[in-house]
Amino acid sequence: MSDTTEHVKCLIIGSGPAGYTAAIYAARAEMKPVMYQGLQPGGQLTITTDVENYPGYPEGVQGPQMMIDFQKQAERFGTDVRWGMVTEVDFTGPVHKVTVDGEKEVTADSIIIATGASAKWLGLESEERLNGHGVSACAVCDGFFFKGQEVAIVGAGDTAAEEATYLSKLCTKVHMLVRRDEMRASAIMQQRVKDAANIEIHWNTETVEILGDKAVEGVRIKNTESGEESTLNITGFFVAIGHKPNTDVFKGWLDMDDVGYLKVKPGSSKTNIEGVFASGDAADKIYRQAVTAAGTGCMAALDAERYLSEKGLH
Repeated sequence: MSDTTEHVKCLIIGSGPAGYTAAIYAARAEMKPVMYQGLQPGGQLTITTDVENYPGYPEGVQGPQMMIDFQKQAERFGTDVRWGMVTEVDFTGPVHKVTVDGEKEVTADSIIIATGASAKWLGLESEERLNGHGVSACAVCDGFFFKGQEVAIVGAGDTAAEEATYLSKLCTKVHMLVRRDEMRASAIMQQRVKDAANIEIHWNTETVEILGDKAVEGVRIKNTESGEESTLNITGFFVAIGHKPNTDVFKGWLDMDDVGYLKVKPGSSKTNIEGVFASGDAADKIYRQAVTAAGTGCMAALDAERYLSEKGLH
């Protein structure tokens, strides 16, 4: 076997709550997992500030610190955590092949996918600068921090409608910024938004700039019909224009929906390829929480262990 080729029993692609939980379980089961962390080691939580809804942290925890804790726990049991990104896969045979960073080949008896998903952003400089300082892509995660305050949310689909409704129960006022003169959300979700007395829908509206130096202090918006600009005094800005699962590398191999979320057999983490398991936000478009991702990481490791035992590989 050359320097550029290596064989492992259990390969985990991606980090974050799903990957690290899978690693903890796999390592404790003597599966000697090797993890490649991917483009964003630690996943979406590394761009989150306060995490208050994960059990076991009574005072809350900073997202990056939480991922360091997860990594240390995985390494304590022997997980080989590495920098690197899987750039190509070949799932033709019983032994699965992946290419890391375009050069190194790794073969694996079992693979756990934990590549996560990335929130879609508007692409504004001010949005990036204030991310984690009043700008968020998850109302369920961060809405609590804006209790009793005035906020804005951009988006027009079911997720935006659901998050706007959620925020309306915590915040004094929610400005919903909709780019067109109609919403994509289902009729029932639209009705919930319209029934909430403290949600104001701004139709034909684009975000020009989020205002504030160190924290969100307002947002400048533009009416696309009149071209008129105005300012809303808000302290929180939520982006709900969708997520993209980081699964492009698996296209043509694994079953996925039209957006790219991996399909698993109900009640399991099993994909359509034997020995390949999916966990976390790469396979979850409904909940997208750290705690649910961790739960599916556990499932994937247990499924992988059973698979290896059945094949006489463990």
